[in-house]
Amino acid sequence: MKKNKIIFWVATVIIVLWEGVMPLGTLLFSPEYVTFGTRPLGYPDYFAYALTICKALGSLAIVLPQTPSRLKEWAYAGLTFSLIFAFISHACVDKNVVYMLLPIIVLAILMVSYIFNRKLNLNNDGK
Repeated sequence: MKKNKIIFWVATVIIVLWEGVMPLGTLLFSPEYVTFGTRPLGYPDYFAYALTICKALGSLAIVLPQTPSRLKEWAYAGLTFSLIFAFISHACVDKNVVYMLLPIIVLAILMVSYIFNRKLNLNNDGK
């Protein structure tokens, strides 16, 4: 049980830092760089701002223990779609292998967080 908690929290903290804190920090402290990743892919500027806010809210939802389980599921789904579409966008537009692999790596970490969140919830429900 303790091992599951450690794995969950390590994976979740990585996701929160990567998908929530870093984009939100950019929005708050260096707004000129918010569109740095989306503009070359052909997305409008407003998309980058919306994506940043959604990632921050999704990250917040998965890290807070009191978040209802259905909302957590939607947050995991939203972050998953974001990462899948990031991979597709890079594969179709710039074909840069590093840019294509990064969302897949983060998606793998997100899946570890999701799987261990489910394991912890099943163990808590069974008690």
